[in-house]
Amino acid sequence: MNLSFFPCAGARALHAPTRREFVYSLGASLGSVAFTSLLAETKQAHFPNAKAKNVIFLMMEGGPSHIDTFDPKPMLEKMHLKEFVREGKQKSAMESGKRYYVKSPFKFIRAGKSGADMAENWSHLANVADDICFFRGCTVDSVNHPTAMYQMNCGNRFGGDPGIGAWVNYGLGTVNADLPGFIVLPEVSYPQGGAANWSNGYLPARFQGTPLRAKGSPILDLTPGEGITPEHQRKNLDLIAKLNTAHAAEHPGHDELSARMDSYELAFRMQMQVPEVLDLSKEDAKTKELYGIGKDATDSFGRKCLLARKLVEKGVRFVQLYNGSWDSHDYIERAHGNLVRGVDQPIAALITDLKQRGLLDSTLIVWCGEFGRTPDNGVRGGTAYGRDHNPNAMTIWMAGGGCNAGQTIGSTDELGMAVAEGKAHVRDLHVTLLRLLGLDDNKLTFYHGGRFKQLSQIGGHVIKDLVA
Repeated sequence: MNLSFFPCAGARALHAPTRREFVYSLGASLGSVAFTSLLAETKQAHFPNAKAKNVIFLMMEGGPSHIDTFDPKPMLEKMHLKEFVREGKQKSAMESGKRYYVKSPFKFIRAGKSGADMAENWSHLANVADDICFFRGCTVDSVNHPTAMYQMNCGNRFGGDPGIGAWVNYGLGTVNADLPGFIVLPEVSYPQGGAANWSNGYLPARFQGTPLRAKGSPILDLTPGEGITPEHQRKNLDLIAKLNTAHAAEHPGHDELSARMDSYELAFRMQMQVPEVLDLSKEDAKTKELYGIGKDATDSFGRKCLLARKLVEKGVRFVQLYNGSWDSHDYIERAHGNLVRGVDQPIAALITDLKQRGLLDSTLIVWCGEFGRTPDNGVRGGTAYGRDHNPNAMTIWMAGGGCNAGQTIGSTDELGMAVAEGKAHVRDLHVTLLRLLGLDDNKLTFYHGGRFKQLSQIGGHVIKDLVA
């Protein structure tokens, strides 16, 4: 039985269960019609006046360099190719063969009325700068990709905990019973750490992320086999449900069985809605052009961004998009240049499209990597300048969903090595994202392993300057 639904001595404030969760906790089952109506039920937010209802989470895997995107450091112009030492005299890296400071290969502009700092190759994003809130104060605990990815996605460096999308769906419930509440759009190769980045962890299995395949059919076996009618499938599911209900009565609290029954019913309903949602051919030419679909550089991520907009329109609560290869240890001008070229237009289009459809206020867009980059690097072939991992400084930005648009919050030191003002841990960022969605991290708990657990792990505080 799910103990998080019941009070105990000294317990924290708990997330109130819905009827559906209570029934699941007893190991019971429902008929398909009643079952569907319960799945469509949303939950009451802790802060009902919150603007954000959905999230589109843009994960730039590998660690984008804040110094070369949204946090210019003029001092690096003076320090370029000087040896990096914590104490002592600076000297030329070409003489020492050691670590050296690296200036940014990109020039910066002040974009929008807000004067937001952007590398000039973000030419499309500059047009929506006033819709964005930049945060330069975030820190994490790891310099290793898998553990840093887990911490950014799940709050825990070591994996096994629920992804933030799972927590959001647990807290707010599903809007559209015919689609998963948490959908992931990965690349062909999964990110470091794999599917654990969107796991349900110790939450009920139905809250896990559903990845759509980057190539081929987005979901295998989405189309019924030849000669299989919906009526045939309905009869089969009713028989399976009858058998599973009998089994559930003998094994109360069997979460995997409940999740399996859930997935059978959801898969049946998805066959009706998913093909239409995934079909971008019906989008008009102007919209496709806006997202850069059809262009070599932007087609792949443009399709993801357009699909994310469609999924949010259909009621999907949390959509996470992955874009990889930001780990630029060398040739950062070429590497980051190509990466920005691939995502700049699609992301700007996503903001523009949501805004003109009246969806930006209710959709929180988050852009981040797992950590930032250092202002220095080792000598790697003379001019192959790049940057190493940096957990002590990074830039994250948000748009829509009640964030403090048109602002830049926090700052880093003159070299971009560490946060100078507005420092906050990633757990505080998570608490803030939940608050924008109307959720209180201290109340959004789940009993597991002998204690009540939450996304922030040990609690955090809302970064008030990020909230409008």
